[in-house]
Amino acid sequence: MLKFIKIKYIVIAIIFLVIIYIAYLITSHSQPTANYITSPVTKGQIEKTVLADGTISAFKQVSVGAQVSGQIKKLYVELGDEVKQGDMIAEIDDLKQSNDLKQSEASLNSLEAQREAKQARLINYQLTYNRQHKLVSKGVGVQSDLDAAKAELDAIKADIAALNADIVKAQVAVDTAKVNLGYTKIRSPIDGVIVAIPVNEGQTVNSVQSAPTIVKVAQLDKMTIEAQISEADVVNVKKGMPVYFTILGQPNRRFDGLTLRAIEPAPDSINTETTLSSSSSTTKSAIYYNGLFDVDNPDHILRISMTAQVYIVLSEAKDVLIIPSQAVQKKLGNNKAIVYLLNKNKEIEEHEVILGIDNNINVEIKSGIKEGDIVVVSSTNGASIGNNARSPRIRF
Repeated sequence: MLKFIKIKYIVIAIIFLVIIYIAYLITSHSQPTANYITSPVTKGQIEKTVLADGTISAFKQVSVGAQVSGQIKKLYVELGDEVKQGDMIAEIDDLKQSNDLKQSEASLNSLEAQREAKQARLINYQLTYNRQHKLVSKGVGVQSDLDAAKAELDAIKADIAALNADIVKAQVAVDTAKVNLGYTKIRSPIDGVIVAIPVNEGQTVNSVQSAPTIVKVAQLDKMTIEAQISEADVVNVKKGMPVYFTILGQPNRRFDGLTLRAIEPAPDSINTETTLSSSSSTTKSAIYYNGLFDVDNPDHILRISMTAQVYIVLSEAKDVLIIPSQAVQKKLGNNKAIVYLLNKNKEIEEHEVILGIDNNINVEIKSGIKEGDIVVVSSTNGASIGNNARSPRIRF
């Protein structure tokens, strides 16, 4: 009997231990220990920007063309040469233009000689007319002789007037020929650098259909960046906003201190798009508007057609409290939100804060917490942060 009682107590003890173990397992799985990713509240600078792809171009670029046809006799420049306004760039064979000038000058000289001869005859006709007029007035002359003298005088005056008109035309022809001869000497219209020479010496250019480009001259001491701003962002971008950019070759160098000069009123695609009536495609491409700004380029690091990563600053603040944007657990409206702090006892506390600038990476905190506080960003095991939080200590 005693042995039976002992076995009974042993069985009861084993069952009790099993129940405790099962309860432990259930409890440990239903309420896992929460581990949190945290971040300190720091002071710093925050900005909200619009990101855009940009293309670098010369501040001023001129295609220098030929205004007369002919063979390129001489090129005086090479790629990369610096030129001043008025420097000789190229020379076109001027034989035709030179002959045209000589012919025009010869025609002008001939007309002027004819006029001199007519003017000499005019003097004689005027004297004859005056003499006949005196004779008739004294009653000793014949009226028919006076009329004949008058007709000859009027005719010579008309001839001289016609010659004067022809001389004006001939002078215009001479001036035009001189200009055309001058066009064979192609000079730079601006100070700059030769960035393209699409022709060669000996090549014949034809200016009748279109002005052929001899060289392209660009001012590279200042560059213009065209930033492609999407239609979703352009409504928030205004002329005069701060802007900075980086380039692929020097990604760690920030070109800043710049200002958005202008935003083009029409999208970049307006130069290539077809009318709706002539387009058979219903595909709609993305719409971008060019934002323009200029940057000094004294060392000529920036080159034409380089790609730029452009940041247009919508808003910014310095020396303000900053936390990760993910640390904002609940937004309440009117820029108010809930964040959770981890106190010295490793307990979670709920705090109400007022938000400032939010760039989706960090967010400005205007009030509600202080520098050095530890905010809870997320839980490592999926545990809900709010369930373990104490009542709010700060309310507004």
